[in-house]
Amino acid sequence: MRRWNGWGDEANDFPLKPEAQKFLLQQIGAAAALEDAALADVINRVPPSRLPDHPLITREAEPRVRHARGQSLPDWLAMRSGHMEPFPDAVAFPENNAEVQALLQFAATHNAELITYGGGSSVVGHINPRRSERPTLTVSMVNFNRLLHLDKTSNLATFGAGAPGPLIESQLQAQGFTLGHFPQSWELSTLGGWVASRSSGQQSLRYGRIEQLLAGATVETTRGTLHIPTTPASSAGTDLREILLGSEGRMGIITDATVKVSPLPETERFYGVFFPDWDTGVTAVRALAQQRVPLSMMRLSNCGETRTQLKLAGHPTAVAALERYLRIRGAGQDKCLFTFGVTGNKDFCRATLIQTNRIIKQHDGINTGTLLGKKWQENRFRSPYLRHGLWNLGYAVDTVETAVDWARVPATVEAIENAIHHTLKMAGEKILVFTHLSHVYQQGSSIYTTYVFRCARNYPETLDRWRRMKQAASQAIVKNGGTISHQHGVGTDHLPYLKAEKGELGMATIDALCRHFDPQGIMNPGKLVPEEDKHESH
Repeated sequence: MRRWNGWGDEANDFPLKPEAQKFLLQQIGAAAALEDAALADVINRVPPSRLPDHPLITREAEPRVRHARGQSLPDWLAMRSGHMEPFPDAVAFPENNAEVQALLQFAATHNAELITYGGGSSVVGHINPRRSERPTLTVSMVNFNRLLHLDKTSNLATFGAGAPGPLIESQLQAQGFTLGHFPQSWELSTLGGWVASRSSGQQSLRYGRIEQLLAGATVETTRGTLHIPTTPASSAGTDLREILLGSEGRMGIITDATVKVSPLPETERFYGVFFPDWDTGVTAVRALAQQRVPLSMMRLSNCGETRTQLKLAGHPTAVAALERYLRIRGAGQDKCLFTFGVTGNKDFCRATLIQTNRIIKQHDGINTGTLLGKKWQENRFRSPYLRHGLWNLGYAVDTVETAVDWARVPATVEAIENAIHHTLKMAGEKILVFTHLSHVYQQGSSIYTTYVFRCARNYPETLDRWRRMKQAASQAIVKNGGTISHQHGVGTDHLPYLKAEKGELGMATIDALCRHFDPQGIMNPGKLVPEEDKHESH
């Protein structure tokens, strides 16, 4: 059963081991958990629906609660406190394109704001109803989850847009293929959501980001159906896929997408390497990227994240033995963990590993084999559950991410971490902050920063702490020329910073596209681009 107020399945958890609890106590101090609201109490707070009845919608309270929020930290605090307003006025579960079109017409007739709901994994406010005079209809794509067609000659697969990661892979792997798109949210997030938010998977080095994987799609809009056909390449004007990618539900509802798939690899292994310090690690990873070494995944943790990972792992005796060995080899207190993947046939993997180890050795790296890589692989989709383990102890955790050119990576990492550290300094609060590079390119790298802090005395004060840290980090990103989002999209949380990246003309262009596909302004308004007040009074 899926949790109504947190991440994933109720049967799954990620409790902190005693060594990790001790580490948090030393780093940021003792914390006290806030009281959680009960589902029944939240259901009782749901107001009557402002929408009339319709065969395709439900106005019952519980589905409206379960589709009211995503997975951002503000969403988490809202769900845990029980103050989740506003709720959608109704939820729909269409089963085909004709029903999607009927729902679009219903929303237009009743001037309802329409939100497309995939896996509910958004961390920046994509799927949250806004306070508006207009009612809100949330359309769940859960029934659009099947493999519709597999072209084994062209390596193309068409899926319903509501298919989540595990269902996509199980249907493909049964026929010897993989999409290879593995975001951390893979357990819940969906193909349509990946396209709409321009997602990046953990092994994008091999398989590509979603924009490299998307070959075609069907989109139902208020002005009709948009079919984007598949062609291997074209110079015939603007690529319509680019209009769809990152559109965040503003232009229509994606009902299916055709993606490029790959035969299942013969072998795949992940390795753990330690570099003596951060600067050396960054130089080595940049060399691997710019020399086009065909790895499937690279992740470089800075000193703070490396130390935290080793503490969270537990097994203090084994970790102490590892650290003694690393000190002898020249990787001491400032060591940084580098995890990389090698995927393909055996001969390819052997050659790639030889090339990788040569560059690692040139940069004083210590390859410890596959043990740490296996641990990463085992836990790669468990990390979102860590929020539960921390919450039960009175701690909150969140992340910010960006991407910059290589020349700006070191300064940007330092600026983001310093901005977060200093936010609560006057209040005497310590924050645990650490960073990794999770997606690398020849031009630059993504930067993914995690911060853990103590909950305040109550929910409003805890939310205020988050707002101050998020704002400080976002301002540091903009000041250093980074994108406001490398892989999480814009939603509402990143909207105030988007203009700095796109400029006046760029924002006007995006707004014009939204208005072209949605003249009435009912498709997820207030997301991606600011919504004019005149839509409020329709």
